[in-house]
Amino acid sequence: MNLLKYCLVAVLFLSATSVVAQAQQKEKEPGHYNQNKFKQLYEEFATPNSYRSASGAPGPEYYQQQADYKMDIELDDKNASISGEETITYTNNSPDDLEYLWVQLDQNIRAKTSKAPLHNGGELAPAEEPGAFAKKYLKEPFDGGFNVDFVKDASGTPLPYTINMTMMRIDIPRPLKSGEELSFSIKWDYNIPEHTVDRARSGYEYFPEDGNRAYVIAQFFPRMAVYSDVEGWQNHQFWGSGEFALPFGDYEVNITVPADHILDGTGKLQNRQEVFSKEMMARYEKAKKSYDKPVLIVTQKEAEKAEKSFSEKKKTWKFKAENVRDYAFATSRKWIWDMQAVKMGDRDVMAVSMYPKEGNPLWEEYSTKAVAHTLKSYSSHTFDYPYHKAISVHAKNQGMEYPMICWNYGRPNEDGSYSDRVKFGMLSVIIHEVGHNFFPMIVNSDERQWGWMDEGLNTFMQYMAEQEFGEKYPEAIAPNTKYPSRRGDPSDVVPYMSGDQSTIAPIMSNPENVYQLGPNAYGKPATALNILRETVMGRELFDYAFKTYSHRWMFKHPTPEDFFRTMEDASAVDLDWYWRGWFYTTDYVDIGVKDIKKYYVSDKPTKQMEEYMAARNITEADLPPLVYLAEDDSEDFDTNLKGKAPSESSKTLKEFMMDNMTADERAKVKEPKYFYQVTYDKPGGLPMPLIVEYTYADGTTKNITYPPEIWRKNDKEVSVVVSSEKELTGIVVDPKAETADIDVTNNSWPKKETESDFDQMKKENIRGQ
Repeated sequence: MNLLKYCLVAVLFLSATSVVAQAQQKEKEPGHYNQNKFKQLYEEFATPNSYRSASGAPGPEYYQQQADYKMDIELDDKNASISGEETITYTNNSPDDLEYLWVQLDQNIRAKTSKAPLHNGGELAPAEEPGAFAKKYLKEPFDGGFNVDFVKDASGTPLPYTINMTMMRIDIPRPLKSGEELSFSIKWDYNIPEHTVDRARSGYEYFPEDGNRAYVIAQFFPRMAVYSDVEGWQNHQFWGSGEFALPFGDYEVNITVPADHILDGTGKLQNRQEVFSKEMMARYEKAKKSYDKPVLIVTQKEAEKAEKSFSEKKKTWKFKAENVRDYAFATSRKWIWDMQAVKMGDRDVMAVSMYPKEGNPLWEEYSTKAVAHTLKSYSSHTFDYPYHKAISVHAKNQGMEYPMICWNYGRPNEDGSYSDRVKFGMLSVIIHEVGHNFFPMIVNSDERQWGWMDEGLNTFMQYMAEQEFGEKYPEAIAPNTKYPSRRGDPSDVVPYMSGDQSTIAPIMSNPENVYQLGPNAYGKPATALNILRETVMGRELFDYAFKTYSHRWMFKHPTPEDFFRTMEDASAVDLDWYWRGWFYTTDYVDIGVKDIKKYYVSDKPTKQMEEYMAARNITEADLPPLVYLAEDDSEDFDTNLKGKAPSESSKTLKEFMMDNMTADERAKVKEPKYFYQVTYDKPGGLPMPLIVEYTYADGTTKNITYPPEIWRKNDKEVSVVVSSEKELTGIVVDPKAETADIDVTNNSWPKKETESDFDQMKKENIRGQ
């Protein structure tokens, strides 16, 4: 055969599938927009600039504003109210001249005029508990909004201001130019809500048995809004779900409370000698050197005695905090107080817990231990915790975070007993809320816009810290089990991702616009990052990139794009397909075995090949020497060719081996006797690595992970060839449940028979009778 004819035959042979497909096509289809799941994210991302680089790092002209506070605060325990006067010094580091300033008044969400209770709508429930019914329909709404007494400049001249729900615009006499600073003062007060009734993030719990309140106070002062290169003023209203966007600054805070209260908060206590007794000071000095267990600063016996005192005197606690984005404190005469030192590089950090007797014995046993563990775990994956302390405060039904301090639930029964559910719930919420010191208190993302950037990243970190806690303290969990994390494992997100699409929103949605905030902002991004670490990238690449992101954006304001870009920049892994699928869509994972065909080597043209040649008037003499792969479609064929080495079934192949391979090379040849074309389909929209376990007739198995890019040219199905010396008897997709596949009924060949939910329910009912 001449070269031209040989090339023609080869081209025809290779393009057979394409030719047949085109012949079957009746009319041309219109062109289409690029919908490839692997296309670049340029359309979704903003163009890099001098403020934020294409690598995901801060640009050479990155800036952020500074807001410093000096505050005098007084808490009125008898009337459950709080008042204060603050001086804010605001530095304009932006290149822009600012015509006015925006301040957040988050407590206005509880003002009588608040629209927050109306913005969700609602339906009438068929039944409600009496307390919930009374609150909705019988009681006057709680009035907890800010009363602003005045806003004045540094000379005492009133500044005009306008309050728009939870935002206040301050009109300044002249624009604040780039590089300038402005000082102004605000005097305010408001009524403190009972957070166990009103589900407030800040407030008090009332204890009717002893007449005391335990206060956890935050969002309690007018706070500067963020002005940034991304959107100018971040002055979105606070509706309740979207949390906070805040600039960094230095704080000097004086807090006056009843003299018999115990108080701690953000920052270093400046007058410890004044507010501590001599015994407390001695215990504190001991705690600073105690690395293995907490030291009680205030004992339960002392706290129980203080519960009965109700002093009429006052005491002022003075704090300073540098480079924090917010301020919060907790105060009560009920607090038991313990502390423990944690080695952090060449520094010591204090792990602290405050809790009433109602929290014991659970809190005394586990709270500070969990704080210390969290600081070590998170630091190992990001950066050394930079502040001097981290405080866990017991607050019923609460889980909320602020710099250096957080509120956490987990209360035993009245007799001190508690279930594993209560114990692990408490441990998990402490790990989660203490962990928020890293995200977003230090890596300061915009929670008002992107809830997942603090909750999702932090829940992922929480999962790792929980698993490490179980390894470090095996006595705290059931034997031969791992820590029962609620979120993080791929299987945990399956119910959400397989749910009703009409109530699922992409992760990249504002927190106020999602239907199920917990799964959307916490669970799904945490699982996505866990899969990314364990299955897609591998721990080494992921951990390096994640740590790079954490260091790049310490004490700065990152966006989602900064995170996405950094993870790729530091790993050389193209993840556009992953961010698009998991974060920008509601696609789900569902990959299965669609079809399997068996082939054997033959010396003669197959029926399919003969039909192909006849259609093109080609004879066997026209073809170059070929090895034919014939589909197993008859008993005779199976009997004659099954299990034979290719060189036994093809003279052409045997001659090639004799003519082109040395004796040593032929001796090392492993001739596959079985050939399979396996087709995998993807009913779910998410492309993922194709993880497959192949089982052979002798019982051995082989695992192969095909990269996600295998789906790049066909988003619906792909075929792979498996050649083996042993007969293939089974296939399982995602055998270790690594990818959050929502439907495993199509994951096996031969297909496994599975019971319907109804059949399973019948069996459970029979067993229960």
